[in-house]
Amino acid sequence: MKIQQSKKQLLLFYMAGFFAGILYANFTVKDYVAVTGIFNEYFLNEYMQMKIIPADYIWYLFRIRAIPFLALGICALTRLKKLAVIAFLTWTGFLGGIVSVTGLLRMGVKGVVLCVAGMMPHFLFYIPVYVVILWYLYTYPSIRWNMTKTIFVLLAFAVGMIMEGYVNPVFMKIVIKTL
Repeated sequence: MKIQQSKKQLLLFYMAGFFAGILYANFTVKDYVAVTGIFNEYFLNEYMQMKIIPADYIWYLFRIRAIPFLALGICALTRLKKLAVIAFLTWTGFLGGIVSVTGLLRMGVKGVVLCVAGMMPHFLFYIPVYVVILWYLYTYPSIRWNMTKTIFVLLAFAVGMIMEGYVNPVFMKIVIKTL
């Protein structure tokens, strides 16, 4: 019973952030969103022409993906575990809401397709990593960290980065070409 309630709470934090992001994008930055960003035709055309060097791209990805990963790891060492989970889920929901509305405003359904495609296939690995970490932080001390979790998190995170560096750019070019 308590597990179900905890799952619902975590989903609620994410959805509250998502809804806030939708409102923010619609009412606060609507004019700015309408003319800039990755949903701009110029950007998409430039992306199609760009040659992405996966080895260099992975180092860039490592730097930007390591920040939230390490921030949660540091929070795991403090008493702020639950607060970190709430902040992380609300913030990622907020950003997801903004990106979804931006794609929808700029390109309609094609923008939503582009958003989903932009998360494939690497998010299939990142999401389980963050589920394990966030669930541990939120339910601590009833759940303990162990070597199995460590190995899973590190391997899945590494595979996600490899997928994002090598597979996603090719997949995105295919999707953009079909849009």
